[in-house]
Amino acid sequence: MKQLKYIIFFLAFLFSHQLIAQSAAQAQKQFDAGEFSSALTVYRLLVKKSPSNPAYNYYYGACCYETGALEESVPYLEKSAKRKYIGAFRYLGKAYADLYRFDEAVESYERYISLLEDKKRDTAEAEKEMEALQRASIMYKSVEDVTVIDSMVVNKNDFLSLYKLSKESGTLAQEGKSIIYQTEKGDKRIISQTDDTGKSLLYTENKLINEWSSPAPITSLNELGNVNYPFLMGDGVTLYFASDEEGTLGGYDIYVTRYNTDDNDYLKPNNQGMPFNSPSNDYMLAIDELNDLGWFASDRYQPEDSVCVYIFVPNTSKKTLDYDTTNPAVLRNAATLRSIKRTWKDDDKVHEAKQRLSALLYAKEQKQQKKEDFEFIVNDNITYTSLNQFRSDEARHLYQQIIQKQKDYAILSKELTDKRQQYAEGNKQTSASILDMEKRVKQLHDEIEALTGQVRNTEIKTTVNI
Repeated sequence: MKQLKYIIFFLAFLFSHQLIAQSAAQAQKQFDAGEFSSALTVYRLLVKKSPSNPAYNYYYGACCYETGALEESVPYLEKSAKRKYIGAFRYLGKAYADLYRFDEAVESYERYISLLEDKKRDTAEAEKEMEALQRASIMYKSVEDVTVIDSMVVNKNDFLSLYKLSKESGTLAQEGKSIIYQTEKGDKRIISQTDDTGKSLLYTENKLINEWSSPAPITSLNELGNVNYPFLMGDGVTLYFASDEEGTLGGYDIYVTRYNTDDNDYLKPNNQGMPFNSPSNDYMLAIDELNDLGWFASDRYQPEDSVCVYIFVPNTSKKTLDYDTTNPAVLRNAATLRSIKRTWKDDDKVHEAKQRLSALLYAKEQKQQKKEDFEFIVNDNITYTSLNQFRSDEARHLYQQIIQKQKDYAILSKELTDKRQQYAEGNKQTSASILDMEKRVKQLHDEIEALTGQVRNTEIKTTVNI
């Protein structure tokens, strides 16, 4: 009887280990296929059963990182790295970087490269990634002290609608993926266009009597990977743009350059640094000198279809925070803009800037109401600016629905921004309502898109039949 118990125990033990091995093998396949959410569930169980296993800690930490759980990933990756599990050092470096712990990220990559060298493995990619982290570490030591007065989340396709520039600052427009900046006088444009390979490039055009000159490429800037999102300051010399060239913090970074009249070319551009740039895509910096306000867009902390537009007060000269004496939490917030309220050090400055913004918005609304109710493009030849221009009663009724849904969309988007801000500031109870709002915002956007097509088709049919 006693012998039978041992046999049963041994078989159960063997069966349990076989199941674990099968689960680990399946999770490994899912991980290698990029199915991190599926692998995460299995590795969570495996690391719970074997908390000291370096491989399980590595894969669970890596899955956490890949699914956005940065804070949770770190202790597991650290535990795996202590056991010198090579891959853990790379993921740990990435996690540290995304948490703006750049010096630790560099140290982790140095260990990673050292272990690769011991194993006689290629280090080229790792060295390239470490160089980017070293640049980020340098930028983090000179974060600009910027007052951000507002931030608004909007669909990526509509982000320019939040840029309320005065006419003295020129105009910004978007046509597909192309951004067009035009000067106040209307005599010069800087535009982005894609070439045959899909690369985005910058061109200039000048007004010649009643037509534009052929686009002339800005050769010195077009060598910097994809270049886009141009904005020319009132001096006609200072140009802001975005590029994803090698050496950015991540994706697109914002750069500034100046035109050299002696060489008739632009000087070597400078990266704007933090907080304007981040490990995410950052672009379209524009400054209204008349109203002392600036805008830039970033997809940091945003879902795939959204972007956040930050409105700030430009510094007359760059003011950086002292890395050695600034509270680490204050420095990190200044670099990440997790909480824009924490950038408000001068109440009068913030209040006055908000007043200028409100006056600008009011003036835009008044001008829009006097000029036109809206702008609705029916086709290439027909554009409506008021409801009474619709010939189809059905199309008019549907467009009224669009107007209401657009108002709902704007209100809900603002509420969503506020909830995300609360979440970033530590109120984790808002996570469920954020998810619900995100679904509703997407639903409203899709409904507006569908109605727009329906209105256009209905009106065109009516116009053709008349």
